[in-house]
Amino acid sequence: MTDEKTVSSEETVDENFTQEETPVVQTLSLQELDQIAQVIDLASQRGAFRGGELQPVGALYNKLVSFLSSVKAQQEAASEASNNDAESAGDTDGEE
Repeated sequence: MTDEKTVSSEETVDENFTQEETPVVQTLSLQELDQIAQVIDLASQRGAFRGGELQPVGALYNKLVSFLSSVKAQQEAASEASNNDAESAGDTDGEE
């Protein structure tokens, strides 16, 4: 009987340890990043930042917008490439 209690306690401890050890990773979507850029832009228009804060906020905003533009260009290029591949495959099927 004592052995059963010890096993149950160990299982509970192991389960708790596993849950604490596994960190929850939060992710941000591209849409959320775009919304963050919009919030920064809106806040600057409304005067939410002091003069000394404008340079780092502006640098962060520019970096975020540049990143989003780069990802959008990559997605468009990948989409165009997959469309071209699909059209090429369709042309080959028609020739045989």
